[in-house]
Amino acid sequence: MFLPSTNAVGWAGVAIDAGSRDEARGEYGLAHFVEHTIFKGTRLKRAWQINSRMERVGGELNAYTTKETTMLYSVFPQSHLDRALELIGDLVTGSVFPALELDRERQVVLEEAASYLDSPADAIYDDFEDLLFAGSGLGHNILGTEDDVRGFTTADCRRFVDRHYGSGAMSLFVVGNYRPEQVLRLAEKHFASLSTAAHRRRQPVPPVIAAERVTRELGLHQAHTLVGARVGSMYDDSRHALALLNNIIGGPGMNSLLNVELRERRGYVYSVESSLTSYTDCGALLIYFGCDVDRVERALAVVGRVIDRLASERLSERRLDALKRQYCGQLLVASDNTELTALNAGRCLLYYGKVEPMESTIERLRAVTADELRDLAAAIALPRATVLTFH
Repeated sequence: MFLPSTNAVGWAGVAIDAGSRDEARGEYGLAHFVEHTIFKGTRLKRAWQINSRMERVGGELNAYTTKETTMLYSVFPQSHLDRALELIGDLVTGSVFPALELDRERQVVLEEAASYLDSPADAIYDDFEDLLFAGSGLGHNILGTEDDVRGFTTADCRRFVDRHYGSGAMSLFVVGNYRPEQVLRLAEKHFASLSTAAHRRRQPVPPVIAAERVTRELGLHQAHTLVGARVGSMYDDSRHALALLNNIIGGPGMNSLLNVELRERRGYVYSVESSLTSYTDCGALLIYFGCDVDRVERALAVVGRVIDRLASERLSERRLDALKRQYCGQLLVASDNTELTALNAGRCLLYYGKVEPMESTIERLRAVTADELRDLAAAIALPRATVLTFH
């Protein structure tokens, strides 16, 4: 798939249907480890050649891993599309994971994990998903465990790639001022040897876990709290309404309900936000706030009242229209970010088989009703939500 652009910069990459959810016990962290070490050598290139291949022309090479997806991509002056696709194709078809390079990178990965866990505001999200998706591959940390990471071998990495990095579980995306036939020719040239063995995996749907309240005493000076509940998947008919509800509750605007109630009016919290995570078969709407330990209960009570009000009082058409206009405007502004647009296009192609035009997304958002929002709010009200606090 490619998107035309008048920008002098090009983007290209692959979205792979593989993440930490696909790891078996004993290989937690392998998807992320592969993402790090795939740059450490191929049958054609040494690590230093891979690192400098795009940088020599002013470009960059990057990657990241989520629970269900691995993204590998490059940004470059648009005249170097051939170079970018050749490199990415070589990485996904010919990486050899040299043992010496793995040992060097292993410590980098472990340091990343330690740094992440040192930030309670970040680490609480992983612990929360362990609660919400207990008993499934969505529950464990993307970074894995120290014991597992220390034990990964060349054979482990190669096996993971062979299992998941195939044409049936991958999308190729290009953004730039290119002709379709040019992109197709280069894709065929550089990805012809891609395995056809790997296909989209079908994981068991995580079991629904009863809501619970958990507090973990970590000796922190400040408290961090997450409130959240299961919601529909990325394929659910409610996904646009959920995105709008999330933005109303705790989106980036200073006028989000929780920012107004918790921070502006009462000064209870120093940070508050909500987020919507959508997976292929389920999702979660999460509300985070950080505050002094003695204000957790008061802040939690306010969160409960805000959600209860949304669940019981139907928004007026005038108010709903204003909220829709704000969110649609935010999406239009975000679409000016070419990197975000390129990566989102690759992910959409992988999971939906197409890229939804912004006009279509806005049309769907404008069709959301007040009744839909009220029903969705009722489904995440505190009696149905799990609460986790670190302090």
